[in-house]
Amino acid sequence: MLRALLLGLSTRRRIGEVMDRFAVTRRFVRRFVAGTTAEEALGVLGGLNGAGLLGAVTYLGENVREAPAAAQATLAYLDLLDEIKRRNLKAVPSLKLTHLGLDLGEAVCLANLRRVLERGRETETLVWIDMESSAYTDRTLDLYARVRPEFPNAACVLQAYLRRTRDDLERLIALGARIRLCKGAYREPPALAYPDKRDVDGNYVRLVERVLAPDAQARGVYVGFATHDERLIGIIGDRAAARGVPADRFEHQMLYGIRHDLHPRLRGRGLRLRVLVPFGDDWYGYFMRRLAERPANLLFLLRNLHRG
Repeated sequence: MLRALLLGLSTRRRIGEVMDRFAVTRRFVRRFVAGTTAEEALGVLGGLNGAGLLGAVTYLGENVREAPAAAQATLAYLDLLDEIKRRNLKAVPSLKLTHLGLDLGEAVCLANLRRVLERGRETETLVWIDMESSAYTDRTLDLYARVRPEFPNAACVLQAYLRRTRDDLERLIALGARIRLCKGAYREPPALAYPDKRDVDGNYVRLVERVLAPDAQARGVYVGFATHDERLIGIIGDRAAARGVPADRFEHQMLYGIRHDLHPRLRGRGLRLRVLVPFGDDWYGYFMRRLAERPANLLFLLRNLHRG
């Protein structure tokens, strides 16, 4: 119930405007968001690389309603790709299609996406196409399938909490895709998404087994397992070892500010770990979804508000 409440509040951006007035909440948000500028995010990425970690960066924003805003987001990603190359960072961008104008029409979004993918190809950098709510799943997968033949540097995301994901995974396996497998963080009806954590975790394990299967690996599928759950991380390691999948054929992925205590343990086992670093003024929806994923984060916030 708490998770549903927080996800419902994640769309009330006026609450974010109020939170931004208080220093204590701004400081807490910085646990999960690098800052408002690209320079702040790039600095964090450099620090992660220095600790032996891979990086990913996302410019926060979604559901833009005007073409100039989509064009501005596109330019931000082009600049990020240039800076990643110039600074020799081990990092990749991760973007949302509604930030590039998907709500304005497929043609607008596709034109902007192609610009980013072309720059990524020029700089030899992977570009993750993130997944949003189920309202966008078909359009996201269709656009990915459309650009993948021309841009092998395009990667896609699937969400384990959606009931449809097993079928979507088969489609991406056939493309030999690079895939990020996450649990999912949007508010969805039970008819479309598993409402219970146990069922989401069970589906995640089934999807892990599928992407590590010999036929998927033979097609060149590379997977980023995005989870902070130690039990699932252990299962991934066991399944990969049982299948004989080498450590350079997959990676673990985590969000900035969450379970950093696991970083040295994973690196100590010789595993690849990528940390996603968000930045930007449009932080509220992202921040509330992080609170919904981990109630301990909400308790920490409430304690700090009380002390403040």
